[in-house]
Amino acid sequence: MVSASFDPALDLVRQDTRSEWVRLRTLLVLRWLAILGQTVTVVTASLYLGLRVELGLCFLAIGASVVSNLIAMTIFPENQRLSDRDAMLTLLFDLTQLSFLLFLTGGLNNPFALLILAPVTISATALTVRSTAILGVLAVAMISVLALFHVPLMTQTGEVLQLPDLFLLGFWMSITIGIVFLSAYAHRITTETHSMSQALLATQMALAREQKLTDLGGVVAAAAHELGTPLATIKLVSTELAEELEGHPDLAADARLIREQADRCRDILRSMGRAGKDDLHVHSAPFGEVISEAADPHADRGIAILYEFQPDPGAPLGQPIVWRKPEVIHGLRNLIQNAVDFAQSQVWVDASWGAGEIRLRITDDGPGYPPDLMGRLGDPFLSRRVQAQNPDRPGYEGMGLGLFIAKTLLERSGARVTFLNASDPFLSAEDKRDRGGAIVQVIWPQMALGLLEEEASGPLGENLPFAV
Repeated sequence: MVSASFDPALDLVRQDTRSEWVRLRTLLVLRWLAILGQTVTVVTASLYLGLRVELGLCFLAIGASVVSNLIAMTIFPENQRLSDRDAMLTLLFDLTQLSFLLFLTGGLNNPFALLILAPVTISATALTVRSTAILGVLAVAMISVLALFHVPLMTQTGEVLQLPDLFLLGFWMSITIGIVFLSAYAHRITTETHSMSQALLATQMALAREQKLTDLGGVVAAAAHELGTPLATIKLVSTELAEELEGHPDLAADARLIREQADRCRDILRSMGRAGKDDLHVHSAPFGEVISEAADPHADRGIAILYEFQPDPGAPLGQPIVWRKPEVIHGLRNLIQNAVDFAQSQVWVDASWGAGEIRLRITDDGPGYPPDLMGRLGDPFLSRRVQAQNPDRPGYEGMGLGLFIAKTLLERSGARVTFLNASDPFLSAEDKRDRGGAIVQVIWPQMALGLLEEEASGPLGENLPFAV
């Protein structure tokens, strides 16, 4: 079972933003480097190595790159970003220009034929699979033509430099395999890196939203506290005015209206501030209260959530006092949501503490995690979307983003997160407890999550104003 966090902002991370990744200036700089290298190579081969090179045609090919760069720099701004099609055409020009130079200088007998890998590799890192496939096919076609048709590479004495046919075939195969392998490898690595960066963006948005909600609740609670006295004064004075103005019905009605509106303001502030954090007492809470707060949005969804809080033998009976960190609450909320989404009727939330650790286990009676994805749970954007095996949620598809956010946030708080299935034959009977479905185990070091004994029992300090 894999669930995703539902948030309109997540549309941003679901988009394939590969198009317009590449700036025109980047490709122009690379082309200038290629022009410099080609010029130095042609001049060196002709003047110092004694090779017979068609300098006029070679400089014509190099000049075409120079002209194209100058035109692009004149027409487009430096920060111009290329669409996928435009970037592909730019790289196709470079591929064609390099192939023409190789045609003039011996084809595959030229050791610099290996550079034909460059445009395809660049495409694999920045463009779509379609564009990379087009460039790859054209690159293979061009080196195949170069292997058969090219201007012979000759010395000044007329000696032809020609590789044996077997070596030529091997060189052609190595370049072809290199095009396929390097493009596939570069594309896979770039895709995974991009997916991870997008998922981390989603995690940061989730944590920022949780923090804003916490701060907003605190501001509301502070406002309710500060406005309590003025509202009480208004109510008292309006009540006295209403009694004194009994002989003036219109004025008495206005006084009663003022009192009613003061009561209404009090009720509004009270309802808005129920989740307020107006002082340091609510910055920490017993571990069970933090768990209950995380599970509260999913308590009325028709699935029974059963809690069990049990200390280890010899551990203090009272629940540890822990910090109410937004990342912990949001991470646990995602895990409990995931369990409720796929449970048949019950979810068990078991907490224990002792031996310097605080442990939490969330178990549901659903179908469990897909066995083939067990090793990848907690990774974002799984390559194969998982169809939920829950009749109450037909057609549900998850991307693994919810579990990734939960795992990332909880690990940020110092926890170790483990995903298991109750059907795992290696689990002990104590771990299974006659339960089926998926298991999530979260373990924190006591020092990472809980308050020290003197911190929990001592004064909390001065309440500070909220930063708005």
